Amino acid sequence: MLNREKWALVAGAGAGLGQSLLGRFEKGGFIPVGLGRTRPEATIGEFHEVDFADTKAASTSITSLMAKYGAPSIVVHNTAELVIAPLEKTKIEDYERTWRSMVQSAIVLAQSTLPPMSEHGVGAFVVSGATASLRGGANFSAFASAKFALRGLTQSLAREYQPAGIHVCHVILDGIIDTARSREIHSLDPAKMLKPDDIAEVYWQLAHQSRSTWTQELDLRPSTEGF
Repeated sequence: MLNREKWALVAGAGAGLGQSLLGRFEKGGFIPVGLGRTRPEATIGEFHEVDFADTKAASTSITSLMAKYGAPSIVVHNTAELVIAPLEKTKIEDYERTWRSMVQSAIVLAQSTLPPMSEHGVGAFVVSGATASLRGGANFSAFASAKFALRGLTQSLAREYQPAGIHVCHVILDGIIDTARSREIHSLDPAKMLKPDDIAEVYWQLAHQSRSTWTQELDLRPSTEGF
């Protein structure tokens, strides 16, 4: 269980879940710091524009933050790149882009934060997954292949860093997250969507679990979602 109040880092801190996470961490007494390719119109806490496709720049940004604040107590990987297209219309560049956005970014984030966190022997590293982490749907080959890889990476990190006191958890978000953009894209009753603040509350709880009952993987879905 975390017993120190320092700072929480969210990679993929865009409008919706990313900002809800920062808000929940701030409410809990942590300094909230967000990273993302594009700055949201409204931000909570400190925000830095970072493109994880540029691994050197991303690593430098995180290192600079740790020089300022020390090792983070909570790290959340929440980046995503959604590609929906049939196989014959999905380009190699699409696969590369989804991999860089979701897997490469997690590698850079993990390599930058987990070693210094493990020196303190306490902390949480939470990764946002999706339905596609477990089931590859038609027209989702690029997205699903990257999400599958991200899930495997997270399992490896958990097995490597759990003995060092770092709680690594993969969260499968099985449903549509309720944001202004998702309401425009999907013809779905908002009552049947995942609420960002509710997800953020679960992430907070995961980051504060007792060491005797750590969750490595958790799936969240609205009560109306089929599975």
